[in-house]
Amino acid sequence: MNQNANDYLAREPVGRLMLKFSVPCILSLLVSALYNIVDQIFIGRGVGYLGNGATNVVFPITVIALALALLIGDGCAAYLSICQGMKNEERAHKCVGNAVVMSTAAGLLLTAAFLFLKEPMLAWFGATENNIAYAKEYFESLVIGIPFFLFANAMNSIIRADGSPQFAMLSTLAGCIINVVLDPIAIFVLHWGMMGAAVATVAGQAVSALLAVCYLLHTKSFRLRKSSFRPRAGLFRHMLPLGVSSFLTQVSIVVIMIVMNNVLVTYGARSKYGADIPLTVVGIVMKVFQIVISVVVGIAAGAQPIVGYNYGAGQYGRVKEIFKKMMLAEFVTGLVSCIGFEFFPLKIIGIFGSENGLYNEFAVLSFRVFLGMIVLCCLQKAASIFLQSLGKPLLSMSLSLLREFVLSVPLALILPGLFGVTGALYSAPAADIVSFAAAVLCIAHVFREMKTEEKKLEEKKLEEPLKTSVCLSILE
Repeated sequence: MNQNANDYLAREPVGRLMLKFSVPCILSLLVSALYNIVDQIFIGRGVGYLGNGATNVVFPITVIALALALLIGDGCAAYLSICQGMKNEERAHKCVGNAVVMSTAAGLLLTAAFLFLKEPMLAWFGATENNIAYAKEYFESLVIGIPFFLFANAMNSIIRADGSPQFAMLSTLAGCIINVVLDPIAIFVLHWGMMGAAVATVAGQAVSALLAVCYLLHTKSFRLRKSSFRPRAGLFRHMLPLGVSSFLTQVSIVVIMIVMNNVLVTYGARSKYGADIPLTVVGIVMKVFQIVISVVVGIAAGAQPIVGYNYGAGQYGRVKEIFKKMMLAEFVTGLVSCIGFEFFPLKIIGIFGSENGLYNEFAVLSFRVFLGMIVLCCLQKAASIFLQSLGKPLLSMSLSLLREFVLSVPLALILPGLFGVTGALYSAPAADIVSFAAAVLCIAHVFREMKTEEKKLEEKKLEEPLKTSVCLSILE
């Protein structure tokens, strides 16, 4: 980073910097989240709620593919940045070439494994007697796009590290637009049902992957050669550990989804709602939740380079100012979302198709209970990213996994045993309250450390003139 950029991050008004850095992040993440929700909107209207339930059953295969994509892509992106900083051009192009080979191979192997394990996987993911046919149809078509999806997401991380975040966003946006355009054609015009929704998604993923290939032919900071693609175990050992944090976060989501789906099916079958309504509704609620989290993460991730630079420069007052503004933005995001979920749940669920009284009853309950503490969740997630910005990845990852895995999974298993299927809905707000309290403690601890460092810097500044004065008196 040159001196002008340094001055820019150190002196530009914090609010203006946050807008400049956060808006592209928010848009990019929102586009990615739309991939998960567009199919459900058209399927809900064209196939019905059983079709939507089937997409929730199949969705974990996408998350598994994303976990591997981030393991490879984020790991390579981080290592690429290190190589560039060391002026090691040889390792830079080789690590990207190896990432290309690894992501391509991983996509093909994962597709083969999914096809071989289709029946047991759908059972593990909570398929019911009523939606299993829809789930199989969607699964068989969607799995063909896994190599494209995995490759495009892995390359997007590398493209951003090469200094082209706008291209990464536009490639994802192009895929999403293809999906949105083809979904209604495939479902309502061609009457392909679940297969049509999957084909539209795969077409969008293929376009994103093709754009990533085009970018790799015109990169900024490195040039790929034939030697770039020769696998090197040494590079794998350096790259992959740098993507483990992203990988574990996605894996924890898969575990939660599997547990939640099975709990909803088991306890839903014993309730007046049946197995399919809770499975479908909570799946929709979780994807709407992801829209909110895209904004939350976008704000915090956009502030990340600003926080990191000012923290490294010892400008702790400015770091605290950024934190306050970031948390205010996150609080407003959470509050607006909470108002929508508490007062307009039927309008939100209606986007995905209208159903019977029991379906709507459970939908209202799910939005109001499951997302009842979304304000605390927004603040906790922002705090986790803020800690990562300060160079504290272990603390950040621990805080993230506390909510997503350590608390959510046991609560989702225990509470339904006490309160029936509605008990599963209380697992999220309970996890939000505890993890928010943990976030407050972590931030307070870090700010105390920062205050100590600030005092040391002030003492050092006071000592400098004193030393100069002593030296001058000695010379005299």
